[in-house]
Amino acid sequence: MSILLSGTASYIPERTIDETIFLQQDFYNEDGSRIETPGEEIIKKFRSITGIRERRYVQDNQKVSDIGTAAAAGAIEDAGIDPEALDGIICAHNYGDVEARTKQSDMVPSIAARIKHNLRIKNPACVAFDVLFGCPGWVQGVIIASQFLQNGAARRFLVVGAETLSRVVDPYDRDSMIYADGAAAAIIEKVPDAGNRGILSYASETHAFEEVYYLHFGPSYKPGFDPDTFYIKMHGRKIYEFALNKVPQAMKACLDQSGIAIDEVKKVFLHQANEKMDEAIIHRFYKLYGKRAPEDIMPMSIHFLGNSSVATVPTLFDLVRKGSLGEHQLQEDDVVLLASIGAGMNINAITYRV
Repeated sequence: MSILLSGTASYIPERTIDETIFLQQDFYNEDGSRIETPGEEIIKKFRSITGIRERRYVQDNQKVSDIGTAAAAGAIEDAGIDPEALDGIICAHNYGDVEARTKQSDMVPSIAARIKHNLRIKNPACVAFDVLFGCPGWVQGVIIASQFLQNGAARRFLVVGAETLSRVVDPYDRDSMIYADGAAAAIIEKVPDAGNRGILSYASETHAFEEVYYLHFGPSYKPGFDPDTFYIKMHGRKIYEFALNKVPQAMKACLDQSGIAIDEVKKVFLHQANEKMDEAIIHRFYKLYGKRAPEDIMPMSIHFLGNSSVATVPTLFDLVRKGSLGEHQLQEDDVVLLASIGAGMNINAITYRV
């Protein structure tokens, strides 16, 4: 019995936000002091570290449940299944539906239930629930779905990752340039005759002793600006150091559990958070095996899509699976690793044979 990702789809918002929009923006430090560096210099340094040139934002009339539904419908169509045959829907997100120009997150009913409603699925046995696990939420949703499939009579789950980070960023924080919107989904299916294909192993970790508030909600860095509203905040240097120390080890634990040799891995789909950080993680991961990372091992979408949190890994996987990301291709029986890191601080990974 194999557990396969039998259909995938991604929703990439139409609004492209390039870096020039930030040229005239005032930015502030955490201590409330204004950053006097010229906008051109701020953007140049930002691009050199993160690799981000563009990001995508949703339209004003769209919410997480809307773009999550679009991705979900695409995955159902790609898998060629009847949505009434789904045993469950898991939606990974972190902030729920946030209307344009509002200040509240709306998560009741759950986003998964809203997606089920939007898909017009009547089957009450199709259970719908959300996962809040930081940026690794979609990967964790796949792990949870696979556990349902392994342990019971369930056959198919829909796992969606959707986020509109543009609605929860502080415009006076340089980190706001990192974040983006997007959604992606996959059908996780139990298949009896798929040979050795499918999910081979997985691993999850939560580091919450000292690290739990590395990503958090907090007030604007601009003194006096909208004091009753909180925004996504992060301690970037601490996250960078944490990621380099912990993520490669977690990826190795996952791969070793599968029994697959490092040289058999064809692609690593890593959360698109920061280009330099991702490159350092990959190099450290391979160094654990005494190897050098192949140049073509890690597809990247952060340059033109930014960091869309839970949507980054499934969007990247969908683009490569469908041959939409240049030279990166997948063939049947290729072994890939999916891995993510985010608020919590949470880390996870999946070894998968296509």
